[in-house]
Amino acid sequence: MQNSSRSTTLQTLIALGALGVAGVLAWGAVQIPSAAGYSGVGPAFLPWLVASVLALCGVLLLLQARRGGFRDVEPPSGADRGDWRSFAWLAAGLLLNATLIEHAGFILSCALCYALAVRGLRLSEGQATPLPRMVQDLLTGVVIAAPVYWLFTQVLAVNLPGLTSTGWF
Repeated sequence: MQNSSRSTTLQTLIALGALGVAGVLAWGAVQIPSAAGYSGVGPAFLPWLVASVLALCGVLLLLQARRGGFRDVEPPSGADRGDWRSFAWLAAGLLLNATLIEHAGFILSCALCYALAVRGLRLSEGQATPLPRMVQDLLTGVVIAAPVYWLFTQVLAVNLPGLTSTGWF
């Protein structure tokens, strides 16, 4: 696939943006005290891991952009127009998560964020979301968020807001 100069420039900017975000994450990880927790894994481990993987992705994107552009990329459905209804569901999930995390706890707010985001993504693909499916998505969100909460609070000793003071929910 022959790439235009404008397309190559835009793709290079995307790669450089990913590298820039990785750099900011790495700079933030340096600021985290490195007192090791369980098994020598401290609170800076996951930020360093995310920064490293994002930097690798940025390098790979940069190589691909400079060697002929992103290949075999299909335009997403709805690419010619904005799907504002789906965007509204995704944005509502993120905003509610940020608003409710201190009041409802990490697990419930993240589960709600997951359920609303999935609804928005399904709408973008033209799929219906009946009530039983939404309940299933909410329960799936709990199943995903609960181990994350446990990992951060119990293993990494990162204080996340919980619904109760027991440290388990």
